[in-house]
Amino acid sequence: MSTPNVWIDGRLIETSATVPVIDPSTGEVFADCPACDASHVDDAVAAARAAFPAWAALPTETRANFLLKIAEALENSGQHIAELTTREQGKPINAAIGEVCGGAVAWIRATAALRPPVDTIQDDENARIEVHHKPLGVVASITPWNYPIMIACWHIMPALIAGDTVVIKPSEMTPLGTLKLIELMGEILPAGVVNVVTGTGEIGSLLTSHPGVDKVVFTGSTGTGRKIMASAAPTLKRLTLELGGNDAGIVLNDIDIDAAAPALFQSAFGNCGQVCAALKRLYVPASIHDALVDKLADLSRQAILGNGFDEGVQFGPVQNKAQFDKVCALADDAKTRGGQFVTGGAPLNRPGYFFPLSIATNVKNGMRIVDEEQFGPLLPIIKYDTVEQAIEWANASENGLGGSVWTRDIDKGWKIAQQLECGTAWVNTHSALHPMAPFGGAKQSGIGVEFGWWGLADYMQLQTRHLNKALFA
Repeated sequence: MSTPNVWIDGRLIETSATVPVIDPSTGEVFADCPACDASHVDDAVAAARAAFPAWAALPTETRANFLLKIAEALENSGQHIAELTTREQGKPINAAIGEVCGGAVAWIRATAALRPPVDTIQDDENARIEVHHKPLGVVASITPWNYPIMIACWHIMPALIAGDTVVIKPSEMTPLGTLKLIELMGEILPAGVVNVVTGTGEIGSLLTSHPGVDKVVFTGSTGTGRKIMASAAPTLKRLTLELGGNDAGIVLNDIDIDAAAPALFQSAFGNCGQVCAALKRLYVPASIHDALVDKLADLSRQAILGNGFDEGVQFGPVQNKAQFDKVCALADDAKTRGGQFVTGGAPLNRPGYFFPLSIATNVKNGMRIVDEEQFGPLLPIIKYDTVEQAIEWANASENGLGGSVWTRDIDKGWKIAQQLECGTAWVNTHSALHPMAPFGGAKQSGIGVEFGWWGLADYMQLQTRHLNKALFA
């Protein structure tokens, strides 16, 4: 396919160099994307800075109407973006359509309804004190490869409704859909309000350290998050970092196994486990351990893996070679340390980065497969004797993105959920997100939150306005 161009300052820009894009279903290069350099980053940031005053001056209602136009355009013409997503990310086409034309569109419309409040602290004959929220300026967005379109919308839309302008840098592994998304948006928005640069991690570093950027929003690994904090420090950029997770689920012995197993299965293996808030460790009481493992194993064996464009496929490949190698290494390490795979445990003998949905037992805290974020189709199931023990093990992690409790006893589940050291605690579900509910991590799983008013506030600067009414009275 032909090499696309980047969108900077309201027009398509061609680059002299390119970066190969690999189809994870085959392991082969199928396209090239632009490889930007420092001059493209400078131009994109300059365009965003130039566009900022006029965009920030627009009424919030006007900016909201732009978002609604983007949502309508994406809903009507997102099929091509979804097809690019399947090709470069690997997920089944129905899932890609759901991400692009369903989830992203709904999220844009929800974000368009947000309005920053004005809080009145005092208003009497002496003074009026109000707290306002002003746009920050230029926002740099760095997005990952697992949900490239959805997460781009999570980053960009609150920035736009807040009055900020944006330069986005997508993962070099999944840039094509984002390039088309920004072109679609750019044709609706004023020039310079959204811009995109593509390339390797070096381009991301140039963007996050750029003196013309006021805020960085990043979704990805904790290690990269630390580097972004360091690069942003000299100019004290505002940060929203949604980082690694190793979410624990605690099952109580009163569950209906037949009812719970499909929900647990989907929470662990949706998008082949390549979800920041996927269920990545499952703690199960000894009394029902074997029965639940058998049920989950049956579901795993029935799963259909393959090319996302093939009919009936439910799960695609691991997205890239580096992540595939990590999944293989974690599985091998578990086996050498006594872990047993009741399903999967070794890569499939076929082209591409296919690893079966794998369930590991006879594992425990202290093993890599439990302690490290797998970000792939591996689910370690850990047997416990007491709930207190399970809570202690669940909290024994440097990560704290999400966690869940599964039980018929809602009150008990609610109380246990309060004890989990994580940004979001679910009862009888996992990974469920809502556009009006804040989402962010505890511990080393991030800084700041996304979604709802709480997320929007992170894209704005507080300003207290104090009027002395008495001076000239």
